[in-house]
Amino acid sequence: MSERKTVLISGGSRGIGRATALRFAKAGYNVAIIYAGNETAAEKTGKLVRKAAEQENAADSVGGPAEDGTSGFLAVKADVSAETDVHEAVARVMETFGRIDTLVNCAGISRDALLIATKAEDFDRTYEVNLRGAYLLSKEVFRPMMKQRSGRIVNISSIVGLHGNAGQAAYAAAKAGLIGLTKSTALEGVKRGILANAVAPGYVLTDMTGALPEKVTDAMAARIPLGRGASPEEVAETVYFLGSETNTYITGQTMTVDGGMCM
Repeated sequence: MSERKTVLISGGSRGIGRATALRFAKAGYNVAIIYAGNETAAEKTGKLVRKAAEQENAADSVGGPAEDGTSGFLAVKADVSAETDVHEAVARVMETFGRIDTLVNCAGISRDALLIATKAEDFDRTYEVNLRGAYLLSKEVFRPMMKQRSGRIVNISSIVGLHGNAGQAAYAAAKAGLIGLTKSTALEGVKRGILANAVAPGYVLTDMTGALPEKVTDAMAARIPLGRGASPEEVAETVYFLGSETNTYITGQTMTVDGGMCM
């Protein structure tokens, strides 16, 4: 088992989750991701994580590889809304790396529709993945973090969780729920060395937003003072700060990464 710090990221195979995995790998963390079903994307994340770690170690060393080698990587296929899956996934991470120092709850789906057109099953599934999944994973990692007397939890919310958005009642409700979960987790963890925060991105250039019509993305960019969407890497920098030991005094907060969209 490695004493190197370990980050566990749900939804880590693409988008913000993948960018976060790479950011932690560059900092020397073991990286474990949970993915829903896209094995090809998970394997690509693994290759990129190993490459990023190798490059960072090479840059930091003189005349050879870094003494501690490269970061480890583990990908686990699981449904974050299923309690048994989450329990088994966390157990695998603990068995492989011996510790979990940071949890990033990034798994999420969006089934958008106007409120009157939203099917109950779509609302339920959005809640299950976005909110229930974060609750189950946070609950599961809390015990080893308590034992370590240290830990960081970062929940990926959204600006729609703060302000709402027409056509996204289910998504906005789940993301708002994440903020409440974050605050309660922070209050319970503070005396045990566990800090919990949320990151609320605005318009981010991911596969999900890339599928939108150009006129829609242009309209979104026009609402942003910086005039563009964020890259996943820009969001990942905030996630890394809050989820690493660099953060020693921020807990229970929601950090917006939106280019000034909601100032």
